[in-house]
Amino acid sequence: MDFTDEQVQRYSRQIILSDVGGKGQQKIRQAKVLVIGAGGLGSPAALYLAAAGVGTLGLADGDVVDLSNLQRQILHTTDRIGISKVESGRTMLSAINPDVKLNLYTEHVNASSITSLIEGYDIVLDGSDNFSTRFLVNDACYFGKKTLISGSIFRFEGQLATIKPHEGFPCYRCLYPEPPPAGLVPNCQEAGVLGVLAGTIGVLQANEAIKEILGIGESLANRLLLYDALDMTFRNVKRPKAPDCPLCGSTPSITTIEEHVVSCSI
Repeated sequence: MDFTDEQVQRYSRQIILSDVGGKGQQKIRQAKVLVIGAGGLGSPAALYLAAAGVGTLGLADGDVVDLSNLQRQILHTTDRIGISKVESGRTMLSAINPDVKLNLYTEHVNASSITSLIEGYDIVLDGSDNFSTRFLVNDACYFGKKTLISGSIFRFEGQLATIKPHEGFPCYRCLYPEPPPAGLVPNCQEAGVLGVLAGTIGVLQANEAIKEILGIGESLANRLLLYDALDMTFRNVKRPKAPDCPLCGSTPSITTIEEHVVSCSI
C-alpha cells in the first residue's frame, strides 16, 4: 500500500532516517499495539505511537477522567472530567492522527478477558498502576507469545523492561517471582508521583515499541532500565533468565492465568 502525499509529509522526519525509510514506516503502519491503561504511562505512550503512525492502536482502561489525573495524564483535558478515559483518549488520538485505527476497551483487564484482549496485537504496553494487572499481563503475554513493554513509576523513580520470553529472554517473574504482600505496599494516593516522571517512562515505552516494530537498536529484553528523576540518572541492571522462574523456568508452577489481588504498585 502506497502512502499518500499527505502521509509522506506527516511522517517525513521519520522516513528520512536511514534505519526507518519507507519500508520501516510501512512496518509501523502495519503494526498492532495494545496500550493497557490510559493513565500516566499510557497517555504519552499512546500519543507518540499514534503520532508515529502505528496502524492499529488499542486502548484499554475501565476508569473515568478525574481532576487528580490531569497533573500527569496528558491524554485528557479538564473538559473531559467524568467521561471514560478511553473515550477521552479517542478524542485526543484521533485529533493527532486520523490515519490510526483505534480499538477502545472500556474495561479493567481480568483473567477472563486478558487472553482475547491481547490476541490481535503484536506488542502490548503495560501502563497499569497496580501489581495485580502487571503480573496478569505478564503471564498472559507469556502464554500468548506477545512482546510486552512494561513500565512502572513511583514518586521520583521509574522502571522499564522489554519482556520477550518466547524468544528466550527472561519474563517479568524472573525478576519479581510473586507480587508483594498487600500489607507491604503503600497507598498510591499517599505515596504520590511526579507528573513528568510518567511522561518520561511512557515515552520510553513508546520508543521501545517502535524499536521492536522496526527491529532496530538494542532491546531491553535482558536488562532493566532504572531512572531517577531527582538525580537525572539512568542505570541498566542485568536481568538474567531465572532457571527456577515459576512461569518460564524449567519446572513451572504457573500453568494458567490467575489474578493476584494487591492494592497498589511501587
